[in-house]
Amino acid sequence: MNTSRFGNLEVLCHTPAKPRRAAPLLFIHGAYVGAWCWEEHFLPWFAKQGWSSYALSLSGHGASPDRQQLDAYSIDDYVADVARVVAALPAPPILIGHSMGGLVVQKYLERHDAPAVALLCSVPPQGLGFSMFHLALTRPNLLGDLNRIMNGNQVDIASLREALFHQPVARADLERYYRLSQPESHRAIWDMTLFNLPNPAAMRRTPLLVLGAEHDTLIPPPQVQMTAATYGCQAEIFEDMGHGLMLERDWLRVAERIAGWLAEHDL
Repeated sequence: MNTSRFGNLEVLCHTPAKPRRAAPLLFIHGAYVGAWCWEEHFLPWFAKQGWSSYALSLSGHGASPDRQQLDAYSIDDYVADVARVVAALPAPPILIGHSMGGLVVQKYLERHDAPAVALLCSVPPQGLGFSMFHLALTRPNLLGDLNRIMNGNQVDIASLREALFHQPVARADLERYYRLSQPESHRAIWDMTLFNLPNPAAMRRTPLLVLGAEHDTLIPPPQVQMTAATYGCQAEIFEDMGHGLMLERDWLRVAERIAGWLAEHDL
């Protein structure tokens, strides 16, 4: 793994000795995490398949600067981060966004093109309202803990397991993920809830893969299907998996599906 600075942004990268794919991959993380979530499995695996693979930490996340100003960052700021990294890459990248990162990708497509896009457990274009209502009804304690994390407060580590995982996860890994997790921007959360939702009519059309998880507590399958219906494609739901598709025990199933789909499009 190499860690680069694209401007002042942290970008993790795995570049194969002999890249076999023309378009690189750029992974965009969700709320409360950073580029590290892709480093666990996806970045090294996709590099071995021949893709130059990059993951950025959005402003205020991971080792990118200005954590103390996190609440000032909007979804548009995160879109600008993606655009800045895209401009610095050797070729236009395929964008792979998870959760909040999926909504950032949708907003990016309002002003920019991309060779292809994969949305993993993405916030739908209709926003977070459905998710918050669902959590309030079914898992109010988890919703409360997410709000406490957003404010920088400590919560029971079991909340991280409930939010991200359905499959077994080693205690040591869970504790490490908990240490790496962080607050999220209040402004970005409000943007995703109400104030800056995607405009599907304005988005550039590109090959689109929409993936979800059967036991996702944050973005349940009906919301993933809502995203796919908005863009005229079919959602694919992974059985026996939770929200953190890239960290679950069966992450390879997801990676192989993305790779197969890219091969179907000669990417």
